[in-house]
Amino acid sequence: MAPYGIRDVERLLRLPRSTIRSLIDAGFVSPARGPRGAFAFTFQDLIVLRTAQALVAANVPARRITRSMRELRKRLPDSMPLSGLAIGALADRVVVREGGGRWQADSGQYVLEFEGDPAAGALSVIERREDATPAVDAQEWFARASDLETRDVDAALHAYEKAVAADPTFLDAQINWGRLLHDRKRFSEALRVYLAAQKSCGDDPVLLFNLAVLLEDMNRRMDAMFAYQTAVRADPDFADGHYNLALLYERLGRPQDAIRHMARYRALVGARSS
Repeated sequence: MAPYGIRDVERLLRLPRSTIRSLIDAGFVSPARGPRGAFAFTFQDLIVLRTAQALVAANVPARRITRSMRELRKRLPDSMPLSGLAIGALADRVVVREGGGRWQADSGQYVLEFEGDPAAGALSVIERREDATPAVDAQEWFARASDLETRDVDAALHAYEKAVAADPTFLDAQINWGRLLHDRKRFSEALRVYLAAQKSCGDDPVLLFNLAVLLEDMNRRMDAMFAYQTAVRADPDFADGHYNLALLYERLGRPQDAIRHMARYRALVGARSS
């Protein structure tokens, strides 16, 4: 099975890049490095990342998470089993189940369900609680949008819009919605989505990074520079932000700034690969 890039992980697991990096830094996964130093995640990495995040959210001690993840990885298949795979995080225990049945929580505890079509190599993750809240509707629209991205872009855009309408603070939905509009070269619409997300969710590094890339494509370099700067201030260890900012500084004729941020990028990448 081909490795997953960090954008694949963001889309499939609906985790912001900052969370993915923090889980890598904590030692829960050790992805390989592909061309140009890009992360290359395995199927097992995806499962471990998502389950580790669930345990972190449940305030399970890091040492216990690491031990659980180590045992989980030993028993994971190399790819999606034909019967499907379900993984649940309940208190400090991780439950893995193969087959079509779903994990049932007894009292609204956090539930993870991994569902996929092995023939298509698809994987989706649905987070839910037993109680019915507006966030459930947003998550369902988000899951639908993620599944539709490779098959029906217009339908995916509509589903992301519905997710944000159901929960205006749903940052991952706003990021994916803006990215998909950007990919379709609908720059003005993408910009509106990103700016609304910044207003409702604040200065998230991944949001600001995507905004900066969009602004570069709109030939608004100074605005892009400000967005990159804000991103790396919000997360000084945001390697991708330092890298893009270095390239932009070079294009703007600011070689000293370019060298400084490229050095920071190389130091961060080197530290993670050592």
